[in-house]
Amino acid sequence: MKIVHSNDPKELGRAAGKAAAALIRETIAEKGQANVILATGTSQFETLNQLIQEKNIDWGKVVMFHLDEYIGLPVTAPASFRKYLKERFLDKIPPLKASWLIDGEVDPATECKRLSNAIEAYPIDVALVGIGENGHLAFNDPPANFDTDEPYIVVNLEAQCRKQQFAEGWFATIEDVPAQAISMSVKQIMKSKHIICSVPDSRKAIAVKNSLEKPVSNIFPASILQLHPDCTFYLDKASAELLSPSLAGH
Repeated sequence: MKIVHSNDPKELGRAAGKAAAALIRETIAEKGQANVILATGTSQFETLNQLIQEKNIDWGKVVMFHLDEYIGLPVTAPASFRKYLKERFLDKIPPLKASWLIDGEVDPATECKRLSNAIEAYPIDVALVGIGENGHLAFNDPPANFDTDEPYIVVNLEAQCRKQQFAEGWFATIEDVPAQAISMSVKQIMKSKHIICSVPDSRKAIAVKNSLEKPVSNIFPASILQLHPDCTFYLDKASAELLSPSLAGH
C-alpha cells in the first residue's frame, strides 16, 4: 500500500488520473487490452476529469465495469451512476471496446448474474475506487461481506451512507435515497491487479484514518485495501488531516 499526498482535490485528481492513464497504456501495450473499473461520486470528479484529458490511450481496447448502482433508480435520475458515467466519462472519449453498466431497474438477481458472468471473462487490470464517509468500499457498508465469492451482490445501504448521498446533493430528501443497491463485492475489487483509491475532502478524514490505521476489519470495509499488493491511496491535505505523522506525509 502506498500513499500519495496532494494539496487539494484538483492536484489529487491530476495525480490519480495520470497514474491510471499510465497503467492503462502499459496494460494495453503488454496485453493488447485493458480491463478497468471506474468509481463514481464526488470523490472521483477530478480523477475522471484528468483521465479523459490524457493522450495516447487507445480507448477502443478498454473494457469498463463500474462499482455500484441504486436499485430502482431510473437512469434519468440525477443520482444514477449510469448517468454519471455516461455524462462524465463515456460521452467524452472515443467508444470503448465494451462498457458493462449496472442496470438497477431490472431484476437485481438476474442483473448480478449477468454482470458476474461478464467480469469473470475480463480479469481487472486497473480499478479506480473511493471510500465513503462510513469507510465503505463500493456500496459494501459496514459490516461488509468479506467472504462472498459472488462478483456482484445486492446490498442494504446503512443510515450514514444514505445521509452522505443526500448531503452531497444527489437527492431532494433523505427518503428519496434508495435502501438497496447492486454492488461489486469486496473480493472482486481485491482481485484487481492495480487499485487507485482517490479520497479528497475532510468529510473522509475519519474514514481514511480508520482504513489506513485500524486493523483490517469488515467494520472498516476499506481497511481491506491494506492487504492488496498494489494499492495507492491519493489523499489531499483535508482527507489526510487525522493521520498519524508516519502516514501523513509531514
